[in-house]
Amino acid sequence: MYLVAIAAGAALLMLPASTSSRHSPALVDAAFTSVSAICITGLVTVDTQTYWSPFGQVVIMALFQVGGFGIVTVASFLTLVATGRISLQASLLAGQELHQRNLSAALRLPARIAAVMLAVEAVTAAMLTLSFRRYTDGWGTAAWYGIFHAISAFNNAGFSLFSDNLMGFVGDPGIVVPICLAIILGGIGFPVLFELARWRTRGPSKWSAHARLTIYGTLVLLGVGILAFALFEWQNPATIGAMPVGDKLLASLAGGVFPRTAGFNTIDYGAASESTIFSSYLLMFIGGGSAGTAGGVKVGTVGIVIATVVAEMRGEDQVVVAHRAIPNVVQRSAMAIILLGGVAVSLATLLIVVDERFTLQEVLFETISAFGTVGLSTGITPLLSPESLVVLMVLMYVGRVGTISVGTALAVRARHRRYRLPEEQPIVG
Repeated sequence: MYLVAIAAGAALLMLPASTSSRHSPALVDAAFTSVSAICITGLVTVDTQTYWSPFGQVVIMALFQVGGFGIVTVASFLTLVATGRISLQASLLAGQELHQRNLSAALRLPARIAAVMLAVEAVTAAMLTLSFRRYTDGWGTAAWYGIFHAISAFNNAGFSLFSDNLMGFVGDPGIVVPICLAIILGGIGFPVLFELARWRTRGPSKWSAHARLTIYGTLVLLGVGILAFALFEWQNPATIGAMPVGDKLLASLAGGVFPRTAGFNTIDYGAASESTIFSSYLLMFIGGGSAGTAGGVKVGTVGIVIATVVAEMRGEDQVVVAHRAIPNVVQRSAMAIILLGGVAVSLATLLIVVDERFTLQEVLFETISAFGTVGLSTGITPLLSPESLVVLMVLMYVGRVGTISVGTALAVRARHRRYRLPEEQPIVG
């Protein structure tokens, strides 16, 4: 269904009414923008502010709203609204989309997700509208900016209606802080948000293993990301070196939040230090929480692999998180996701490096950003050849749908052994 939505979005963007020049765009630009929006990435080949008309911008906003909500969940919710009920099959598909294994929870998913999403987007849009009003001539334009960026932020899409993204607002807490909060809430994952909503009855001591992995992992990555950005860019005159201290702190906050699949930027990453670029590699590849709007291999996945390594180093026969043993099948899935993600990024990087004149660092930043559905760029996306753009489109799709899902879909048939073979222990290391 993602492919259907991508095709529909590309068709709408191909209309002359979608561009400010009233001429049909190149197919690769329309297709790339549609993939980037549905996969809530934010990489662009053309300037969203000047190239696309208001109609085209609305189409893009609708695409990343649908992409964030999940195609299956959208279909389920529309069925519920139209008929007053929802089918068991649709509910189970929605639950699969958001990794809900409980049937009763799956039945309530569409309405609950819609309520949370619309509530956060509405509050964020109101806050941003008040802030954007200082930069516009009227409330209508301010409201449009507020709504577009609120939806883009909660869905971790990274699309902006400004040619320099958010660089012009690097020192404005009224814009940067609400966007950061919306990004974190959208990227932490709906299952964790639902657990946090039951704070009074389910405090931290009763959190699930998934919630603990996601929340604590998110806090660690946010802290490390913010401190690393401040450390590496504080004296860089090409980014934040010449800014007042307050603006530097706000830019560091954004620098720790935005690379975790959000895609907005308040600095030019083409001028960032190599240390910042490297730390961004890690943040973009890991991403946010599962079953949310974030991309990457997910915080919980990395947490499970770390717990597995720690258990192996201690010689323990069980991997334990939050006083719960993690099944072997979950451990294998976590390792497979990270390995397949690394393979996908490596292969895409090789294909683009062979075809382009850009450095390995620039291309690797772009491919990790695409796989993690982040949207940050050092500025080379519009300069890539159509063949390289196709590689990035495939990578964005893989990053959004998931390496395991794609691998399963491409498998010709599943093999289930009905017997067990004798064990042997090969030499490791």
